[in-house]
Amino acid sequence: MSGNDASTGAGHYSRRNIIKVGAVAAAAGTLAIGVGTATASRASALGPILGTVIDYSAGVPSASAIKAAGHLGAVRYVSEKRPNAQWMAGKPVTLKETQAMSGQGLATASVYQYGRAETADWKKGAAGAAVHAPKAISIHRAAGGPTGRPIYIAIDDNPTRSQYDSLIKPYLVTFSATLRAAGYSTGIYGNYNVIDWAIKDGIGSYFWMHDWGSGGKIHPRTTV
Repeated sequence: MSGNDASTGAGHYSRRNIIKVGAVAAAAGTLAIGVGTATASRASALGPILGTVIDYSAGVPSASAIKAAGHLGAVRYVSEKRPNAQWMAGKPVTLKETQAMSGQGLATASVYQYGRAETADWKKGAAGAAVHAPKAISIHRAAGGPTGRPIYIAIDDNPTRSQYDSLIKPYLVTFSATLRAAGYSTGIYGNYNVIDWAIKDGIGSYFWMHDWGSGGKIHPRTTV
């Protein structure tokens, strides 16, 4: 999502694999880019790993440190920090940051996640998406993000099918429609079931999978 670069969403990772890379970040999640997990044995079933990118919210590592650590880029938040969460010094992504990434030849992709757990964004259904999608687009643009790229919608949960049908699906449909009207593609961040259900409902083009509730499975359409 940087000035000239944005991840097309090609890859997979487990967001809950947390690493420390010296001065790179206080905490950064590794993402294996290419279809598969961070372990070559599992990755080979779906495709080669092309490299890794990171995500972070507690702080912003320098682009030079990210490159020195061997990563291809980062997935960054186009959402504000939550109230009383001042530790989220890395939210939201900024133009200065994406320009620095681009200058190092690194890619930056966008993800929207504001609430969490009891305040999860999807719990407000379509009405929530009507508020969140414009915010995601505004922050993406302010940080130099081009059109024609995916903005990932985070479903950072292990929801039931009932929750998906009643709240998550309307949230994704409304959010996706707003993205599409503004010239963006839809990415979905979720577990195996959320990705599978969304695909069957014709929602999303890029899929970033987490392992919470996925039962060790990797969805074959996973792209991050």
